[in-house]
Amino acid sequence: MVMNPSIDTHPLSDEVGHEPLLAVDNLHVEFVTRQGLVRAVNGVSYTVHAGESLAVLGESGSGKSVTAQAIMGILDMPPARIPKGQIRFRGTDMLKLSDHERGNIRGQRIAMIFQDALSALNPVFTVGWQISEMFRVHRGMPKREAVKKAIELMDKVRIPAAKQRVNDYPHQFSGGMRQRIMIAMAIALDPEVLIADEPTTALDVTVQAQIMDLLAELQRESNMGLILITHDLGVVADVADKIAVMYAGRIVENAPVHDVYRNPAHPYSKGLLESIPRVDQKGQELYAIKGLPPNLLNMPSGCAFHPRCPYRRDNCVTDVPPLYEISGTRGSACHYYQEVLDGTLG
Repeated sequence: MVMNPSIDTHPLSDEVGHEPLLAVDNLHVEFVTRQGLVRAVNGVSYTVHAGESLAVLGESGSGKSVTAQAIMGILDMPPARIPKGQIRFRGTDMLKLSDHERGNIRGQRIAMIFQDALSALNPVFTVGWQISEMFRVHRGMPKREAVKKAIELMDKVRIPAAKQRVNDYPHQFSGGMRQRIMIAMAIALDPEVLIADEPTTALDVTVQAQIMDLLAELQRESNMGLILITHDLGVVADVADKIAVMYAGRIVENAPVHDVYRNPAHPYSKGLLESIPRVDQKGQELYAIKGLPPNLLNMPSGCAFHPRCPYRRDNCVTDVPPLYEISGTRGSACHYYQEVLDGTLG
């Protein structure tokens, strides 16, 4: 059975049984460049409910962050344009809202943590000033009261000696502490949906685990929807409820998280899993997906993954696979998903 991209095909939507907080429906994003038209996002659909975590996985250039920027309304338009699709927040299509109406949602009801905290934070203002700005601008709060709220948030994200450090500058904090500051800014106004774009990039493994644990704890406390954007399957196993794997602007597999880890239904998902270092493979060569992601200006015919796929067949080169429905909770954009699941494709 083929999934219709114009309806909600999210893996867990039937189980949750109520309207999602956020629904991305058949979203297309293009960039007009001197070299030609770049189709960065090509028919992406997913949903996020209250208290639910969605991990969006894929290599650089797969369209993960562009989708998030479209949700936030922070794409530069032009050169970007959204020719098709909907982004519904609590049933309202945000693409039809005015800039002012969109601004009332951005930051307050849907917030985002950017992947490079050092670049995202302003180096000439103290972290306390930057966190308290959320309250001064959006809540009209007096400066002194806003600083108190900033200290409370710094305590909440477990920054030691928050009261003494509120007047420090970003460069005076470690990478992990700067990421905590970014999280504090994002949750300042109690958003209903939080998008975390590569929140553990450039952090060591121990700090990565701390940041992921913090996000999970904050989500449990507030029951917000959480979208985790990452290229690393290893960091989301204990946090995400469901996974959407993206490749070349499309979702190629979506499923409950444990289904993907137990038995992936797409060769790309399988390759990502096999490239994770494992303690039981000490001394063995680490698997790597051969080749590079496609040039979005010159997409391959058929399945975009076929030039790198070790299992490709003739029709993979000519026919674009739809998102086949495997079950009510799972889909795969592979003509031979059943063989992938059964381990008989080769």
